[in-house]
Amino acid sequence: MRLPRRAALGLLPLLLLLPPAPEAAKKPTPCHRCRGLVDKFNQGMVDTAKKNFGGGNTAWEEKTLSKYESSEIRLLEILEGLCESSDFECNQMLEAQEEHLEAWWLQLKSEYPDLFEWFCVKTLKVCCSPGTYGPDCLACQGGSQRPCSGNGHCSGDGSRQGDGSCRCHMGYQGPLCTDCMDGYFSSLRNETHSICTACDESCKTCSGLTNRDCGECEVGWVLDEGACVAGPGHGLCQAMIGPSPLPGRAVLGRSQLCRSVPDVDECAAEPPPCSAAQFCKNANGSYTCEECDSSCVGCTGEGPGNCKECISGYAREHGQCADVDECSLAEKTCVRKNENCYNTPGSYVCVCPDGFEETEDACVPPAEAEATEGESPTQLPSREDL
Repeated sequence: MRLPRRAALGLLPLLLLLPPAPEAAKKPTPCHRCRGLVDKFNQGMVDTAKKNFGGGNTAWEEKTLSKYESSEIRLLEILEGLCESSDFECNQMLEAQEEHLEAWWLQLKSEYPDLFEWFCVKTLKVCCSPGTYGPDCLACQGGSQRPCSGNGHCSGDGSRQGDGSCRCHMGYQGPLCTDCMDGYFSSLRNETHSICTACDESCKTCSGLTNRDCGECEVGWVLDEGACVAGPGHGLCQAMIGPSPLPGRAVLGRSQLCRSVPDVDECAAEPPPCSAAQFCKNANGSYTCEECDSSCVGCTGEGPGNCKECISGYAREHGQCADVDECSLAEKTCVRKNENCYNTPGSYVCVCPDGFEETEDACVPPAEAEATEGESPTQLPSREDL
């Protein structure tokens, strides 16, 4: 039914007041999709790493059912679990690249154990290694090992996009994010590291943590006897504590200044106000509880550098909790003969090389396995065992 002209005109102001339609979600980049597929594949390897057939005759299973760890059966199970049926883009990419994944699994895994590096960086060329960017995977500002001096994000890091420039974290500035912004001071600086720490709230610039270390007071604060204190009109001024020409202002010495109301540091309370998996951030008249980094068991601040202890599979490295590469330890982690070790976040998996048979104490080369193939078990397993 067509609305009368007057009714249609009456709706016009309402239509103009409606909020604009939300923009379509940003389409993931080819690198993002490739990395997502690899992450799911690696998780599939972890999920199937300890799988066995559960029969009663282990020796018979190993000879008759072949080695599951590097079999096409295991590959099929991993591939089947990669994409949700409703995820069109994931399934489309899997269908297009399944032959590459199969070739890596059956032929190239031992030579190129890092699937992301082989698949996304070298084969499809949709990503770059960490610390590099752009079509030619050039090193980020500050170098690929510590882009932006560890104090910022490199534009295009790990992708074939961006220009390699640094977007500095809060408190840092400069081409390499080594300089401190106003409100921060340099608490550590050497050839490899630059750390900026927040000034007291009363300081615009400072050289230390307290209000006596200010180089210049923040707006609303004034310098009095070598310290920045709340000035007239500041929101923290308390009631008048002495005679003053201006109502509501206190007199400090010869200056008409207003003493700030001391803030209660709730974070110093016992017991602490936040849970064991959080850290406390004090604010004027309040506080907030923030989650610890996922690598921490308890923390005193943000990030892996403020962990009280590291979770299992992580250890302190350069002052931060970092994943332990168990496969690189001096003492072998995977102890069976010919066995390969693959590091995972916080853990590792032990896998026999392609074509090797798995036994309780060794990975048997194909030639040796074929020599024993003719042997038959003294007693076939019962139907229940199968």
